[in-house]
Amino acid sequence: MKNKVVLLTGSSGRIGSAIARHLLKNGFKVVLADVKIDLLDSLLEEFHSDSYINTYCDITNIDSIDSCIQIGKEKFKKIDCAIHCAYPRSDNWGRNFENLSYEDLSTDLSAHLGGSIIFSQRILSFFRDQGYGNLIHFSSIMGVATPKFENYVGTEMTSPIEYTAIKSAVISITKYLAKYFKGNNIRVNCISPGGILDNQPTLFLEKYKDCCNDKGMLDAEDILGTVTFLLGDESKYINGQNLIVDDGWIL
Repeated sequence: MKNKVVLLTGSSGRIGSAIARHLLKNGFKVVLADVKIDLLDSLLEEFHSDSYINTYCDITNIDSIDSCIQIGKEKFKKIDCAIHCAYPRSDNWGRNFENLSYEDLSTDLSAHLGGSIIFSQRILSFFRDQGYGNLIHFSSIMGVATPKFENYVGTEMTSPIEYTAIKSAVISITKYLAKYFKGNNIRVNCISPGGILDNQPTLFLEKYKDCCNDKGMLDAEDILGTVTFLLGDESKYINGQNLIVDDGWIL
């Protein structure tokens, strides 16, 4: 693991920052990519700068992605793995179905799903030229199962239809890309977490937990074991798969 280099998009986010710290604590070299790189320095003060590099990366811009990849290669001489954890959203993200506008829908589908496809294009092309690589996408249980709308009753929360559309598509492109790059020593897999704790209302948390086996909403750290597994050689013949980590929510 200490010799592996990981490029991590969305590295300042709730899941991304947890992954970043976990990788650095376990000896990985990490290319931390985000549009909010000013947030990264405070998160990583305890780690030596030889272990990571902060890079600006806009996943909707090919030149920005290519620059990020090149910076990582120049720093560490290679990139073994990439984890695509970026989560771009429009200003009106989270509106209910009745109030959704075409403009916001177009923005979110383009940035989140389109960005996932374009990032995959650039990093997988790099992996093909390098002779190997490992890409991990992040989807969600909302890409696997229908939202349980009853969990939102009595709150101002909703599960946006565009989120379901995007996350189900991420699982599909994972399978597509795994097959498309057959014979190139490249793996593409996906992780679908359950809900992550983020100051949600108590009423929602109680209803959500009733649908789970034990814990209910997860902490970002609960995903880390699955990430480590997919980065390691123990999973080298797992390809095109979606691993669900949700405390039984979809059952």
